[in-house]
Amino acid sequence: MNAPDTRILHRQIHHRLPVAAHASGVTITDTAGRDYIDASGGAAVSCLGHGHPEVIAAMHAQIDRVAYAHTSFFTTDVAEELAAELVRTAPEGMTHAYFVSGGSEAVEAALKMARQFFVEIGQPQRRHFIARQQSYHGNTLGALAVGGNEWRRRQFAPLLIPVTHVSACYEYRGRADGETAEAYGQRLVQELAGAIDRLGGENVIAFVAETVGGATSGALTPVPGYLKGVRDLCSRHGILLILDEVMCGMGRTGTLHACEQEGVVPDLITIAKGLGGGYQPIGAVLAQGRIVDAFAKGSGLFQHGHTYLGHPVACAAALAVQRIIHRDGLLTEVQRLGYGLRERLQAAFGAHDHVGDIRGRGLFQAIELVQDRASKNPFDPALKLHARIKAQCMERGLMVYPMGGTIDGARGDHVLLAPPFIATDADLDAIVGRLADAVQAALASVR
Repeated sequence: MNAPDTRILHRQIHHRLPVAAHASGVTITDTAGRDYIDASGGAAVSCLGHGHPEVIAAMHAQIDRVAYAHTSFFTTDVAEELAAELVRTAPEGMTHAYFVSGGSEAVEAALKMARQFFVEIGQPQRRHFIARQQSYHGNTLGALAVGGNEWRRRQFAPLLIPVTHVSACYEYRGRADGETAEAYGQRLVQELAGAIDRLGGENVIAFVAETVGGATSGALTPVPGYLKGVRDLCSRHGILLILDEVMCGMGRTGTLHACEQEGVVPDLITIAKGLGGGYQPIGAVLAQGRIVDAFAKGSGLFQHGHTYLGHPVACAAALAVQRIIHRDGLLTEVQRLGYGLRERLQAAFGAHDHVGDIRGRGLFQAIELVQDRASKNPFDPALKLHARIKAQCMERGLMVYPMGGTIDGARGDHVLLAPPFIATDADLDAIVGRLADAVQAALASVR
């Protein structure tokens, strides 16, 4: 456990953490010699697991060449190679990558990129962003403003720009009895249309959404036709579509970009986590050519920047990760393992009295806990069921990503799973088996 006199300001000041000493494959080992299966990839980060020798070798080789070069003075071969690789595999029309150090920075950069685009093309009156309730886009002030989780926003609200939030695509709780999934999706599109009309379509910069909902909502997948309807609506009003795939992208759902499965091409897409697999901090914004062209024909610059943009060692790690994913056919493997994970979750929790929904895609899946399946009533938030499940999982040598406030930032509990792409069937057996035991123990503690 970490020493009580630690000088680190930890996320939870009174909570003592085990000390990670070694990591290999899907396992992290602490200083007491205890092993933990990393069934969440940290926070859906470790797509290749831990200690991959080729990624480590690529980082060492880059350190020997150039460890750091500020992007106001130099570019580097490795950053250029990574950008070319990302554009090659990007949705149609993406021509450039802008590198940052993580997901929050990527969203922040995308918001500024979207605003500057309209300034450059002579539409400076556009000032509004629209996003969704119960979304998570990061913890910097711009990203927190477009995010829709009320618990995270509340105490910082006076510092945030005004953003209009519409309903999340939350089929388990939002679709009415007798309503088809497609009709539900179109109802949400009409809600967005109403918000655009109230603000004036000519005043809206962008609609921001996670393609598949992540940390605060638990692997919410879009219903058929929903994102296509959103795309058409944005195009009609000249509004940019920013898809946040920081958590769900880079192969996590079984295709490199989650939006591929929706047949939708955004104007800007944010990526991180699985981009570098946790080997170095890195994120990126992928931009449509017309946005970059507007900058080139106008001011000739993007008025934004950070010290560690395009860090050579981070780019080397990410380039190695991406090449391994494609070379080893891991996108197909994520699809196969994803079906296997869903089958195991269904077998363990499909008829469980306190699991209301099992959802997600690929190796990005979640269970939502309920007090009563028929009414879908959640547990009392004061019980902190999600935290109890996490503690029980850790006791069993299992890392998962639980969260409270699933429904509205206050009520509801879910557990998110995002194991590495290199997991085996035996690993999936162990993950779901240990999770089932942990859920039962946590439920027993609140009865």
